[in-house]
Amino acid sequence: MGIREIKIRQLESIKGGMVEFFTLQTSNETIWAQIAPNTIDDLFVHKSQTDQLLVVKGQVVLVTLINKKYQYIPLSEDYPMVVTIPPGVLHGAINLSSQSCLVVNAVLRHRPPQQRDYITCRRPFPYDLSAATLALKQLKAAKKKELSQGTLN
Repeated sequence: MGIREIKIRQLESIKGGMVEFFTLQTSNETIWAQIAPNTIDDLFVHKSQTDQLLVVKGQVVLVTLINKKYQYIPLSEDYPMVVTIPPGVLHGAINLSSQSCLVVNAVLRHRPPQQRDYITCRRPFPYDLSAATLALKQLKAAKKKELSQGTLN
């Protein structure tokens, strides 16, 4: 993975009877975060950790800023994906839903945590909320298409 490369992958599962088992991410620390409804978060950047994010309840749009351009990554409990954010990447979250979103972060520590890793940064320019909404709609459409084709886990 490149120094500033975001990695997105669908979480694989194994079914055993009526239970579906998902493999957790290797980590140094696991953090459970709740993103309040109707939240538009500022950006922050970690210098000493890699985030590995998975939505376990609700939905959210993860926003990253690379090369002065926002990327909108939709995440939902209905389509389990892990997003890996390496150190040095500005990122934030948008929860346009009226429900809280719960996220598990399987943190990889590269050195001891630093206070400045958790200080928010102002957005250099506004988010495009229509792009964030569109990203969620596209995720739902992709899931619906996979369900109709019988290819979704």
